Amino acid sequence: MTSPHRIPAERLRGFIAEAFEAVDIPPDDAGTIADLMTRIDLRGLDGHGIFRLPPSIKRIKAGGINVNPALKIVRETASTALIDGDNGVGHLAVNEAARVAMDKAGQNGVAWVGTTNCNHAGAGSIYAMMPMERDMIGLYMAVGSANHLPPWGGIEMLLSTNPLACAIPGLEEPPIVLDMATTVASYGKVKIAADRGQTMPEGWMIDPQGNPLTDPTRSDDGFLLPIGGYKGYGLALIFGLLAGTLNGAAMGKDVIDFNKDFTSTTNTGQLIIALDIKAFADVETFKRNVDGVIRAMKGSPTLPGVEEIFLPGEQSHAKWLERTRDGVPIPEALMARLVTLAAELKIDPLV
Repeated sequence: MTSPHRIPAERLRGFIAEAFEAVDIPPDDAGTIADLMTRIDLRGLDGHGIFRLPPSIKRIKAGGINVNPALKIVRETASTALIDGDNGVGHLAVNEAARVAMDKAGQNGVAWVGTTNCNHAGAGSIYAMMPMERDMIGLYMAVGSANHLPPWGGIEMLLSTNPLACAIPGLEEPPIVLDMATTVASYGKVKIAADRGQTMPEGWMIDPQGNPLTDPTRSDDGFLLPIGGYKGYGLALIFGLLAGTLNGAAMGKDVIDFNKDFTSTTNTGQLIIALDIKAFADVETFKRNVDGVIRAMKGSPTLPGVEEIFLPGEQSHAKWLERTRDGVPIPEALMARLVTLAAELKIDPLV
């Protein structure tokens, strides 16, 4: 297999920004989106960063995304808000939701901010991590941008991968950052496997007869499996109600498959919760105690054949350090699409 290209983070960010500017996204917005996409790739969440650039541009050119959205708060209390994303690129509204949540949590100890009339915004962990900048804990939930999960025991696609992300800071140790779909694998991982000519492990997907589905190019012939059986289905349902239905955003049959429909408004919903640590505990003491929990987990006995116990987010943190130093790997198939995209947009190629 050909070694992937390694692209410095700043070049990656510049290319993404240029691509969005080429389809009339204002420079400041393009820079914000590019920064967030690059952060996603630096953490190794490869199905949600620059991998999503070509379909995002395709959707914009098809008229499915508003290139100049006017974000606005449509409902608000001291500790809550609902932000209308005006059908803009999703990263913009969720980034703003995180900022509003942090401001409100700073005043009230806790804040809950939802989004409506939004679009896909990439990996949830980058937004859950934002409150840590202010000594806060962050939580994120969303309705996925395509349905790939039936209710438990059914075969009709009524739910998405509806993810959860949570970020808790330590004092000296890297933060605990959980970023997970409510399905065994996110659909982004299925698309990555198809892109790289790989097969999927048994347990990711099954067909309507209940048989394992391991060919990612046949993903339309089956559906993803929830984590923990019926419990994962329950979580997907609850997260969808909180991030979608509560916000007046799409849920269930109303979800638009952004992989296939590039013109309809998706009305994707997300939510951010920020918890100010000092409202509950001394900040340094809490972080030191988190370090203690991390070290206890890392130092605990292992099963035979297990070399190391990992904490949620630990391997993504290692990728962040490695990719910041060595660049973000771009596989050949994705690079070919980015070369084509650059030619279409008349911008400089990535390499």
